[in-house]
Amino acid sequence: MSTQRILVIEDDLDIANVLRMDLTDAGFEVDHADSAMNGLIKAREDQPTLILLDLGLPDFDGGDVVQRLRKNSAVPIIVLTARDTVEEKVRLLGLGADDYLIKPFHPDELLARVKVQLRQRTTESLTMGDLTLDPQKRLVTYKGDELRLSPKEFDILALLIRQPGRVYSRQEIGQDIWQGRLPEGSNVVDVHMANLRAKLRDLDGYGLLRTVRGVGYALRG
Repeated sequence: MSTQRILVIEDDLDIANVLRMDLTDAGFEVDHADSAMNGLIKAREDQPTLILLDLGLPDFDGGDVVQRLRKNSAVPIIVLTARDTVEEKVRLLGLGADDYLIKPFHPDELLARVKVQLRQRTTESLTMGDLTLDPQKRLVTYKGDELRLSPKEFDILALLIRQPGRVYSRQEIGQDIWQGRLPEGSNVVDVHMANLRAKLRDLDGYGLLRTVRGVGYALRG
């Protein structure tokens, strides 16, 4: 799978550098534009996978950038703003933004929001041996039989199947699937994993889901 490219449109260089570092550490390629006009040019020329857009740009408002992008692009746009009002949020979503984050925000929340947008836009089927997952239809089959999953079980399996063999900690799964909203000490992840394991076992998928004690979970690649 090719590396996903994120365009950061932000005029504050300190904030832009922090975003670049966090996103690069998470495995993304990052481009930066320091103005609305430069951002529109980079978006057209580089075709990023996702755009992080600051509202307070020096040349014109970030809302105008959203409108211009939406004339010929469906790229996911997450707006970064200090304007924490219902009216502003409604305006941004109405213009075509996919999500927004209120400044200041935690890097883990940003990464979770980014991953949610990218996961929702993934359309190709994912296959690991006899296990196939179709994100667009939200359909999972094992050896040709449908695996009936709850929405969260589907999202967890979609996360694991993208990197077979990689062990995801409970914290990583909670952050990605629930955007970090699970309370401390919650066993919600373990409950969902137990249900997912049982459903795989019902279709003779013994051993597909691996538990690494004290660490987390993985699909056997």
